[in-house]
Amino acid sequence: MPAALAEVVSDFQEVEGQDKLAMLLEFANELPPLPSDLEEAAMEPVPECQSPLFLHVDAGDREHVRLHFSAPAEAPTTRGFAAILAAGLDGQSADDILAVPDDFYTDLGLGALISPLRLRGMSAMLTRIKRRLQG
Repeated sequence: MPAALAEVVSDFQEVEGQDKLAMLLEFANELPPLPSDLEEAAMEPVPECQSPLFLHVDAGDREHVRLHFSAPAEAPTTRGFAAILAAGLDGQSADDILAVPDDFYTDLGLGALISPLRLRGMSAMLTRIKRRLQG
């Protein structure tokens, strides 16, 4: 797991209960905006997410993959998941991203606080990123 993602996981493991949700909401507020030359219409939808989420994987430089996410402000859980992936994986190498365990999000400890359906959305985002990098 890339160091940046491991650090995010560690941060979540250091807090309990509702503090985990508060941290997820902090991440949601920190989701980077899309670059001016990227429109949501050109991005890949992730229909497994309960809220509208779009992602773009720029693997032009496989040593520094760029990830961009778009999710509405009224979907803080989805935005939080996207922001975690952005913080932990943006700028990493394709090989490092492909090596991330598919179920890494279970280490965040959100299972008791967030429905399995919502957690599946995070898994779907990672799966789609990996699929783009393999193709």
